[in-house]
Amino acid sequence: MAHRTWGGRFGEGPDALAARFNASLAFDRALWREDLWQNRVHARMLHAVGLLSAEELEAILKGLDRIEEEIEAGTFPWREELEDVHMNLEARLIELVGPPGGKLHTARSRNDQVATDLRLFLKGAIAELLEALLAVRRALVREAERHLEPLHVLPGYTHLQRAQPVLLSHWFLAYYEMLTRDAGRLRDAKERLDESPLGAAALAGTGFPIDRHFTARELGFKAPMRNSLDAVASRDFALEVLSALNIGMLHLSRMAEELILYSTEEFGFVEVPDAFATGSSIMPQKKNPDILELIRAKAGRILGALVGLSTVIKGLPLAYNKDLQEDKEPLLDALATYRDSLKLLAAMLPGLTWNRERMWRAAEEGYALATELADYLAEKGLPFREAHHVVGRLVRRLVEEGRPLKDLTLEELQTHHPLFAADALPLLRLETAIHRRRSYGGTAPMAVRERLEEAKKEVGLD
Repeated sequence: MAHRTWGGRFGEGPDALAARFNASLAFDRALWREDLWQNRVHARMLHAVGLLSAEELEAILKGLDRIEEEIEAGTFPWREELEDVHMNLEARLIELVGPPGGKLHTARSRNDQVATDLRLFLKGAIAELLEALLAVRRALVREAERHLEPLHVLPGYTHLQRAQPVLLSHWFLAYYEMLTRDAGRLRDAKERLDESPLGAAALAGTGFPIDRHFTARELGFKAPMRNSLDAVASRDFALEVLSALNIGMLHLSRMAEELILYSTEEFGFVEVPDAFATGSSIMPQKKNPDILELIRAKAGRILGALVGLSTVIKGLPLAYNKDLQEDKEPLLDALATYRDSLKLLAAMLPGLTWNRERMWRAAEEGYALATELADYLAEKGLPFREAHHVVGRLVRRLVEEGRPLKDLTLEELQTHHPLFAADALPLLRLETAIHRRRSYGGTAPMAVRERLEEAKKEVGLD
């Protein structure tokens, strides 16, 4: 009981199962760097306001340096019975420097300590994720540029039915836009969590003459939090990060799903690099896109973390409750899952092999250019709804005859409507149709090139 923070109040130790159930060391030890940083800053602040002597401060700082060396070397004596990372570091500090180590917790509680550590950790984790996101966004931009000349055209889909042809470059840039917004959400979350809870103590602040602005500044926060109850009780900053991760992972899942579909023999648009695929234990011909399937599946894992923490927080009274210990495990897992998914995609995307001929044929087949004929009639003055019906009847007849759209002659077109003239025939060619979609944000090469040049500047590739 000697090292327990609350040992003096109790006559016996906890039940063994209860102690294991209560402990968080298995996952919160990930915060050890942030806890050491906070300890150093808190110690310097205590000295500045006269609560630690110069000798005590020196002893504490040397002890913390020794602890860091031990953790880095893998020799630190982690002890499960001490519950968490904070008490492990404090107990070891007391062993190393004696009574001065016991003064370090002056004007502080584990309630504000853990909230501070978690915010510090998230600031660093978000910075790492933004770098990983930038790598994927750059990969998407590079691939968009690589497949713009010569034109790589594939069918665009609605309802998973062939709809209209689009450039593969346009497809890459669609995901670039999504991931750019994902980066914005993470930056917004980082901006809002950039406040220091340290000094809120258990829930009501402290009577010691502390300097919260000093500790906030030294820890890299823009300001201390303005309400001590809010500082220790709130985890909306973690929820906001999880929400951003959830949306971001949904986008990665959608990309993975399309690549999985496109890599099937039924589509045949793309081949996944061998390094990111697996085989079958009994079917020698199989090449399975397992990494993409796992990225798709792990979106559910991150959504589960968001829902789980939301459920933990929804009914909690102020201020700190042990329920909040459940914030770290799903959050840390979600951060690692999203980070690894980003890194895998950044490595995989440049290795994808796209089948230009297969995509071109798929874009030509079906009746993906039918809209061009409807637009043509509308440009000639026919109300679009009537033009839509005219071309719909034309397509129905071709389906019945088993003929493609590009086989139509001018005479056949004119039997369906007299407004069709010779200048309608080029619209049945894919290259003509794709160049017509030149509205801002459209898939015409000119429009895609314009956006691509902007995107290159945004990610530092210009």
